[in-house]
Amino acid sequence: MPLTPAEFRRVALALPETEQRRHMNHPDFRVAGKIFATLGYPDKRHGMVKLTPIQQEEFVAAAPAAFFPVRGAWGRKGCTSILLGKVPRRALKEALLAAWRNHDRRTTRTAPRSFVVSLLQDLGPGRSFR
Repeated sequence: MPLTPAEFRRVALALPETEQRRHMNHPDFRVAGKIFATLGYPDKRHGMVKLTPIQQEEFVAAAPAAFFPVRGAWGRKGCTSILLGKVPRRALKEALLAAWRNHDRRTTRTAPRSFVVSLLQDLGPGRSFR
């Protein structure tokens, strides 16, 4: 079943201290005042996460139909588009968690137990997204 913008929003807002604001006429998600994800750009079928270039390579290699670099300099820095209709639910959760961790000022920050349990349930025994 294709993921929706509402599901992207729900997953992003499940991460601690995440707030939704607006940036350039579309929703963004912030932690510690820094944008780690956006929704609805270039259209409603897409989301974006701010990964490192290495993380971006891993996600694109694992699911090239769902993840691809944003055009230009932002993409070279790790900004990664997500095609919501193609991304597996667990991959979306992993990408949002990685972006959130990259932008939280406490580098040792861990996700809430409920988020991790949900991620592991999507994964199933002995399986890995990447």
